[in-house]
Amino acid sequence: MIAIIAILASMLLPALAKAKTKAQGILCLSNTKQLALAWRLYSDEHEERLIGAAEWTPPGGKTTPNWTGGSWLSLNDRTAPSNWDHETYTKKSKLWPYTGNSVGIFKCPADKTTAKATSGPMKGQTVPRIRSVSMNNWVGGPPWGASGPSVPGASHGWRVYIRSTDMADPGPSGTFVFLDEREDSINDGYFVVDMAGYPQGAGAAAQGSRLKIVDYPASYHNGAGGLAFADGHSEIHKWLDGRTKPAISKTDRPLDVTSANNRDVIWMQERSTRWD
Repeated sequence: MIAIIAILASMLLPALAKAKTKAQGILCLSNTKQLALAWRLYSDEHEERLIGAAEWTPPGGKTTPNWTGGSWLSLNDRTAPSNWDHETYTKKSKLWPYTGNSVGIFKCPADKTTAKATSGPMKGQTVPRIRSVSMNNWVGGPPWGASGPSVPGASHGWRVYIRSTDMADPGPSGTFVFLDEREDSINDGYFVVDMAGYPQGAGAAAQGSRLKIVDYPASYHNGAGGLAFADGHSEIHKWLDGRTKPAISKTDRPLDVTSANNRDVIWMQERSTRWD
């Protein structure tokens, strides 16, 4: 009887694990869809202007606020308030009024990293880190200088989408806004897609050897990660190159790493911006 139970358990456990992973993926999609809706509502109430992946002032424009409220995550110091203090950071985000007062949508349920609160009602307790989501740097800006010239600013360059009406190519359904970033990569919520090496514009003659992973997308869903697009849809995308999903580090990993001919980098480039 014990042997039969053990055999049945060995058959059921993989199915249960798969079901749990699927459920986490569905909740992750729901979270990113809600963030994308908040992002859209913010734009609708601000003359189609997009919130920034980080705070900056576009050439000739007004200061664009940081969507995170200024939090900076780090595995190197889990007691830092920006790892756990929703009151100081998440709830100061310009998107917060459009989120339905839900701190949960800022985090993928499959990200189990924690922090330790050092003050307030949670003092001394181990709590989930406040965020696992970052924003595409080309959506709202600022641009990534190593990619080359950018518009606005230069007469030609990689387009930074300042307003929702700027998003003509690759278009709202083909431009990702939010994605889950790895726990050992995430910091300021500004996810960089370096366009250097993309076969267009200033990079037309460049080869795949120029490609870099500046920030690492999460791969919590069986090697896949969640993304939300400008048209409001979300999807789980499976990463194909092992260099995109190295073993998790217990401390902040080195970023801005050469990753020649990485198909995942090209996939993100295709869904980020275009040469104008």
